[in-house]
Amino acid sequence: MPTPTNKRDDNPDAHWRWALLAPQHWPTWLALGLFRLIEPLPYPLLMALGRGIGAVVRRLPLHFARVARANLALCLPQRSEAEREDILKRHFASLGMSLIETAMAWWSSEKRIVKLTRLEGLEHVLKAHEQGHGVLLLSAHFCTLDIGVRALCPYYAPNIMYRPPSNKVMGFFLARNRAHHAKRAIRRDDIRTLVGALKNKEAVWYAPDQSYRKKGAQMVKFFGIPCATNTATTRLAQMTNAKVLPFLSERLPNNAGYKTTIYPALENFPTDDSLADAERYHRVIEEQIAKIPEQYLWIHRRFKGLSEDYPDYYQRKE
Repeated sequence: MPTPTNKRDDNPDAHWRWALLAPQHWPTWLALGLFRLIEPLPYPLLMALGRGIGAVVRRLPLHFARVARANLALCLPQRSEAEREDILKRHFASLGMSLIETAMAWWSSEKRIVKLTRLEGLEHVLKAHEQGHGVLLLSAHFCTLDIGVRALCPYYAPNIMYRPPSNKVMGFFLARNRAHHAKRAIRRDDIRTLVGALKNKEAVWYAPDQSYRKKGAQMVKFFGIPCATNTATTRLAQMTNAKVLPFLSERLPNNAGYKTTIYPALENFPTDDSLADAERYHRVIEEQIAKIPEQYLWIHRRFKGLSEDYPDYYQRKE
């Protein structure tokens, strides 16, 4: 079974640079310091603090609530406006809790993580390895992203794909802290390392459900609406002979912790139709959203097109 190797030297985001101490980064350092200080607090108190943070952010004059409201109207038109507003309110509470959960994923002890999380389906990963395959843990951007992956790490060390943020300090912490508990943190644009890990029969956490408008993007329906999507999952599975296993996490009610589920490998996947494969992946996400709609990342502008004639659902041309 692969074990943590803390490979940071091959990731430029994980390298310390004195420029990270420049004055423009001080607010980020202050926020990270505060989260580090509160992380040891009792779990119910942390979740209450997270809900409070979310309530404050929802009321700030930022674009997040507008984007989330537009996404909910597009994806859940069968819900009444009042129902969608309730989901919006609970979503921002979930976002606030996710900030706390990221701090926990980075700094909480293994004992605490094991106590708070329940992992199901690890046998499917081990079965794929026994059959000589790498594993693509196909996930999505739910609010429990960080804590969900950390739930796996005490038992099995995956590689974690991530999108480098524009904030360099956050990029540094993402690269170092995710790699600390996992096998390796891999930048989204580091395809060589990704392919190498899969060919080496390792597991890689991978979430291609955000707007993608680079080479190879296709318009794939999500809740029936075409959106620019990365369809590389098919090519990766074909190139590496990796098994593709859905990997989804959820926050349980009443401060009961978290459940992370690894599902059996998708049958007849990949096919010769990358568009159909991507739509099949979207159906998996849609089913999970139906169960816990407030926990999906609605503040992301998912419905951005590939051409100028695509509708501007967010009333903001980019």
